[in-house]
Amino acid sequence: MKTYFYLGAIGLILFEILNVFFIMPMPGSQEINSLDIAYFLYTHRWLFRAFFGLMIIVGIINSFQSKKKWIPIFILLALGIIIYLFNFKMCADKMFLQPKEVIFRLKDKNKLPLNSMVLSVELNGLAKAYPIRFLTYHHQIQDIISGLPILVTYCSVCRTGRVYEPIVKKNYEKFRLVGMDHFNAMFEDETTKSWWRQSTGEAVAGPLTGEVLPEVASSQMSLDKWFQLYPKGLVLQADNASKMDYDSLGKFEKGLSKKSLTRTDSLSWKNKSWIIGIELNKIAKAYDWKQLKKVKVINDKVGSVPVVIALANDGQSFAAFERPGNNDFTIKNDTLYTGTGKYDFAGRPINTTGPRLKHINAYQEFWHSWKTFHPNTLKSN
Repeated sequence: MKTYFYLGAIGLILFEILNVFFIMPMPGSQEINSLDIAYFLYTHRWLFRAFFGLMIIVGIINSFQSKKKWIPIFILLALGIIIYLFNFKMCADKMFLQPKEVIFRLKDKNKLPLNSMVLSVELNGLAKAYPIRFLTYHHQIQDIISGLPILVTYCSVCRTGRVYEPIVKKNYEKFRLVGMDHFNAMFEDETTKSWWRQSTGEAVAGPLTGEVLPEVASSQMSLDKWFQLYPKGLVLQADNASKMDYDSLGKFEKGLSKKSLTRTDSLSWKNKSWIIGIELNKIAKAYDWKQLKKVKVINDKVGSVPVVIALANDGQSFAAFERPGNNDFTIKNDTLYTGTGKYDFAGRPINTTGPRLKHINAYQEFWHSWKTFHPNTLKSN
């Protein structure tokens, strides 16, 4: 009977390790296509635990009748430590907590440094900014802007942010961070327990596989540039309960992180090089960040759509728009010029009443991430 004890204990130890291994950045775990296995183990976790637990119970008395009682004691101690570590210390939503309070401030009450980078969302005249140094810890913040529920997400291992409507089957849904796949964060919805990929908004495991969350227009820029564009905008403030976990010096957003998963490559088109990614009509294209910093404005086409990508004088804020009439743009002092028209960095016409430029979602991202989730991507020259 004691054989059941040892097989059950070893089996449970291996299960608890594998249950986390496939969805956390452990050596080798993110390079393999293990999502189906990970989801199977996770959704059937209580069956595995019950099975191995029953084996332990059946054989535990006989295992302690041997002269070497320290062996089963050691195994049970090791099992307890493994269960604690892998369920309470190494689970994604236990490591990266959601903010206990979501507080926004106007410029005169803001406490965040102006050189901080933010994800910006503007809707119906209201603009909100979500600092990246907060998002890299929380990974997601659920909020409402102009009556629209939004899910603001960021994955530091991929260096990219996305904003979605948390609407699943026409219903508002809550999400939790469940782990990552191929180095990209995944979220689990509360109702169906499907897993959703941060970089694409697509359900990649579970009953809703193939469904896609509606994306919300967003931009990435420095807080200083954002306040210039939206002087009455609201910026998210630090959650007091999480202050010790934030990148308070903004090393990551400046490209100064030394960690293996979030560092920056100094050369172009390396795994950790920065790119700007655009996807239009199922055509994806990547632009070298170093080239954008050199030329400040790129006029191009993605498929048949004329686009312009512009970089502000701060060397951090960028924006992308459709080019009306296929006309080329130039930039001076963060003002975009084309023909007789000129526009601010939000695409709004200056000194005229004409239409705004059509915003295009463009993403700063590590090259390894963009090419993984856009395998047919084009590269700019």
